[in-house]
Amino acid sequence: MFRLFLLLFIAIPLIEIYFLIQIGEVIGAWPTILLVVLTAVIGVGLLRWQGFSTLMRFQTELARGQVPALPLLEGLLLVVAGALLLTPGFVTDTVGFILLIPPLRQGLIRWAIQRGVIRTGPPGGGPGQSGGGPRTIEGEFQRRDDD
Repeated sequence: MFRLFLLLFIAIPLIEIYFLIQIGEVIGAWPTILLVVLTAVIGVGLLRWQGFSTLMRFQTELARGQVPALPLLEGLLLVVAGALLLTPGFVTDTVGFILLIPPLRQGLIRWAIQRGVIRTGPPGGGPGQSGGGPRTIEGEFQRRDDD
């Protein structure tokens, strides 16, 4: 896992620099800089709007007494999208904008749940499944005095 993060930490900036240079050669340095700033500003505006929408769904599901798992996971992906949009570059902006599209974001969450990347439910599994945590046995009792 550490090697993957190290590879991403090195590869992503190199890819971004490559595309910035290529686009800068075509449209010029200042237009490239303005385009990077413009995508960040537009992205933050869209992120704010999506964030409020996700927060409302989160609160609605809580009010219904349901576990707001999907809105919570969407909020996590929105945080990732925000970080990507604020990172200068076109590749990270593209991925950030993709994460701002609700059907794609929800599809990514469903895919991750189906693949087991994201686990839902209690930490040890459901009822009857052995888990590493303590077990609760429900029952009734009566206290009797020894008179």
